Amino acid sequence: MAPQQALKIAEERGLDLVEVAPTATPPVCRIMDYGKYLYQLNKKLHEAKKHQKNIVVKEVKFRPNTDDHDYDFKKNHIIRFLKQGDKVKATVFFRGREIVHQAIGRALLDRLVEELAEIGAVEARPKMEGPNLIAIFAPKAGAGTAKPKSEKVEKPHETKNA
Repeated sequence: MAPQQALKIAEERGLDLVEVAPTATPPVCRIMDYGKYLYQLNKKLHEAKKHQKNIVVKEVKFRPNTDDHDYDFKKNHIIRFLKQGDKVKATVFFRGREIVHQAIGRALLDRLVEELAEIGAVEARPKMEGPNLIAIFAPKAGAGTAKPKSEKVEKPHETKNA
């Protein structure tokens, strides 16, 4: 149909002539209410954003000479974060000449990977980034990753004595 004829039909109906596929030969147009179309498109995008989950990455830092008690304490924090559904970035930070002993840091992260195997999956294997040795953990599906909901405690009903 000729563009003038399509414009005439659109004006008669009180709608807009919108070019849908400008690269096609001949170009494809549609008669529609463009304002309503934009509104519905915006509404769909808003609905899609509602159902998205915000991914939070928590960071726990270690040093190559981290003691066992401190290691366990930080490991428990990582477990808590994974159970809440957050990702965790475990970092071993090397200062000065400690960088020579990367094997100690790798052993620390390998031990962490092994101990967290049930709760979290390793998303990024331990790798060096500057003076840091970094591993990223993601919560495993079905490993208690749901955020705890507060439960209502119902009071027992009182009975009247006659």
